[in-house]
Amino acid sequence: MSDSFQLKVGVSLEALHREAEESGDLAQLAALLAVASERASQAKVLAPVLPMEFAGRFGMIGKCPAMERLFDMIERVSASKVPVLVHGETGVGKELVAKAIHVQSPRSPKPFLAENCAAITASLLESELFGHVRGAFTDASRDRDGTFVAADGGTVFLDEIGDMPLAMQSKILRVVQDGELRPVGSNKTRKVDVRLVAASHRDLGEMVRTGEFRQDLLYRLNVITLEVPPLRERTGDVRLLSEFYLRKLSTEDGKPLQTLTESALNRFENYPWPGNVRELENELRRATALTSSSEIDVSDLSAALTA
Repeated sequence: MSDSFQLKVGVSLEALHREAEESGDLAQLAALLAVASERASQAKVLAPVLPMEFAGRFGMIGKCPAMERLFDMIERVSASKVPVLVHGETGVGKELVAKAIHVQSPRSPKPFLAENCAAITASLLESELFGHVRGAFTDASRDRDGTFVAADGGTVFLDEIGDMPLAMQSKILRVVQDGELRPVGSNKTRKVDVRLVAASHRDLGEMVRTGEFRQDLLYRLNVITLEVPPLRERTGDVRLLSEFYLRKLSTEDGKPLQTLTESALNRFENYPWPGNVRELENELRRATALTSSSEIDVSDLSAALTA
């Protein structure tokens, strides 16, 4: 397969097929199967297939009405190019929603890259997202592409965008509006084609009112908003999620499958889960690590669930 063909994996298979036929390159025709396989593998990594006994879609588990509405919205918005704002409490799975949107979209062959705006210092965030040129600062020994350039043609997920400094928000606005960015230390702009999915657990509308978030950026991001429900409002899903994670942990640790007693499961279903799905998974990790029995009982749970 020629180098030029390899560089075009982002275009449609139909276009590659036409090009291969016109060139008469049989090796390129054969390589189409490899390209299709690669794309299928990428989709599997981003949104793993759930076992048949677990209800849900897009690598997410849930059958409550709120989750079904979320799944339906993901299907509806994936085909468009508009930005999406994902709102939900910490630990509800906002990045899974962003990945699902990408995998279901025409951009799925291209990269999906995520950055947590709360986890990167303000001084480094611009370089991380936009890249820099050699000599832009002390440690800049070479040019470096940032997240937006690396994801060109694909999707960028900015988690906790409410924690982004105001100065940086104005630069993100330019990318959303014009598809342009300027690497740190450069006097030249670069064009990029990315779909932006942003997420926050904070009320961005209230942040606009307090001057912490740009109103014009919120208008651009808030074309479509997806609400991810907290676990305490997902009636019936705690049992499903518990069964799934116990199966997953058994596979990871190479241990016999453990189950929750009805008493322990009752505690799970009546606990408010302030940390949502992430907290539930961590609770089960703790319990399976400390319990040698095939059943996890109330006495094996942390103090938060037994108080």
